[in-house]
Amino acid sequence: MTAGRLSLESGKSSSAFNIRALWGCLFDEKAAHLWSAWPGGKRRMLDDICEKLEHKEIPGKEHVEEYLRDQYRRNCKPNTLRSTFTNLDIFLSFVKASGKSHLEEITREDLFAFIEQEQDRGMKPVTVHTRLGRIKAFIYFLVEQGVLRGDILTRRLTVKVPDSLPRAMDPVDVKELLSVMDNTRDRAMIVVLLRTGMRIGELLSLLVKEVNLKERRIEIYEAEKTRVGRVVYLSEDALVCLKAWFKQRDPNRKLLFYAKGRHSMTYANARLVFTKYLVKAGLTHRCYTLHCLRHTCASELLNAGMRLECLQQLLGHSTIEMTRRYARLTDKTREAEYFQAMSRIERGEIDGCYQLDPELPQVLEKKELLETHGEELPEHP
Repeated sequence: MTAGRLSLESGKSSSAFNIRALWGCLFDEKAAHLWSAWPGGKRRMLDDICEKLEHKEIPGKEHVEEYLRDQYRRNCKPNTLRSTFTNLDIFLSFVKASGKSHLEEITREDLFAFIEQEQDRGMKPVTVHTRLGRIKAFIYFLVEQGVLRGDILTRRLTVKVPDSLPRAMDPVDVKELLSVMDNTRDRAMIVVLLRTGMRIGELLSLLVKEVNLKERRIEIYEAEKTRVGRVVYLSEDALVCLKAWFKQRDPNRKLLFYAKGRHSMTYANARLVFTKYLVKAGLTHRCYTLHCLRHTCASELLNAGMRLECLQQLLGHSTIEMTRRYARLTDKTREAEYFQAMSRIERGEIDGCYQLDPELPQVLEKKELLETHGEELPEHP
């Protein structure tokens, strides 16, 4: 077997893995989805995490293993298992460095100190918020097990996360990007992301049988983030790009997109492909990411008149509020009303006393002078 490639081991069941090939990407934040693509993959990942945990010198690692197995029984995704282990390892290493060797010694002040440390390290608020969420879930588990007292989280402990606008690509930049793509596979990947609003993880795990070119639709049986299935549709240009890719791709590969010489493609590969064309188009200064293609799709659909409720289903958002963020970016009605109102203000057509009378300063000055002598200002004719 070739190192670095997912493959089945000869003489073993179809669920067996080339562990050496996968070990390097096991704890990559964007590669854990590969484990779920094979039968028994999540179980094998849990076992390997627990094996790695044995070599860690952190307090309460037996409780960490128990918690990870609880997550496995609750059918959490491989990415969740990986993220839980990584974040608990960071937190418990911090606890150990502070001089505590048992979980029972953890206090609320330790959480405060850990948050401050992560902020001082320059971690983004969303990263600290996510990390804190994993730790709090573990602490709740420990409280239920009677390991920690319940008052450690009596008061709410959160990290304020900015509610920023989605970052969509400029239409001119989109044209520049597409104009420099000369590879059939790469063009199909980028255009499908741009026209369907799929998450990159959903695209990389997409099977050929889930693509229906005749009906121009893609069936996502389990969303990458919400685990809720949905259907997205193919525009005319996306359909043309996919048909061209189907003529060139290896018909024996189950995944729609794969890297050269491999059965799949990692997030790192996809990012390199996207970055290559950003450089070629001279757009690296714009700091676009693959996820910007999803934002661009949503923004353009809203600008074209699609209702928020329809867009919510296409994007796979769990709440309408998540979709409403794009309305803040693309609300043409609000934009038109602002410029209409500002035009009236600039022409001096608004009612009330907002508009300054050119004679008013002189009247006020005369009134102030007369009041100093106890006289009244005569009534204005």
